[in-house]
Amino acid sequence: MNGSVCGLGKYRNIQVTYEDNSLKHQAMKKNSKRNHSSRVSDLELNSADAEKEKKERQNNFVELLPPEVTFKIFSQLDIWSLCRASVTCRSWNHTIRHSDALWKPHCLTVRAVCQREIDDDLESGYPWRVILLRNYQKSKVKHEWLSGRYSNIRSPISLPEKIMYPMDADTWGEILEAELER
Repeated sequence: MNGSVCGLGKYRNIQVTYEDNSLKHQAMKKNSKRNHSSRVSDLELNSADAEKEKKERQNNFVELLPPEVTFKIFSQLDIWSLCRASVTCRSWNHTIRHSDALWKPHCLTVRAVCQREIDDDLESGYPWRVILLRNYQKSKVKHEWLSGRYSNIRSPISLPEKIMYPMDADTWGEILEAELER
């Protein structure tokens, strides 16, 4: 009896082991099919992504045209449009951000109002784009003051706070001189 129980036990162990192995084999086959399907799906996705990227490149003149032509196109834009174009895509951003000469004409326009500030920044070695970023808003506010827009303001409460910009003592000196000449 002992032997048969042991034999049955062995048989059960063998049967359980066989069933476990069979289940493991089936699971592996399913996983293999899933992995194969997944690989096929990944390949299809990669192929779809590659196709989409190829179409985007075909529509992206920055990558298609010579740099001189791209520069000529971007140089026709005003500051606002240039900034908007820089957020279109990575390649446009890189091109606009790293084409310092695109920013020079805009800086020279700002220099008409902020000559001292622009010249100081040039001497400090800042690139044109950074110079423009540092002085653009200041030039707008300074221009308003120098043109007499705020000549009739009688109290600080009357100043339009949203367009004010912190200015140094030299700039305020220029503004006061212009006011005294009026």
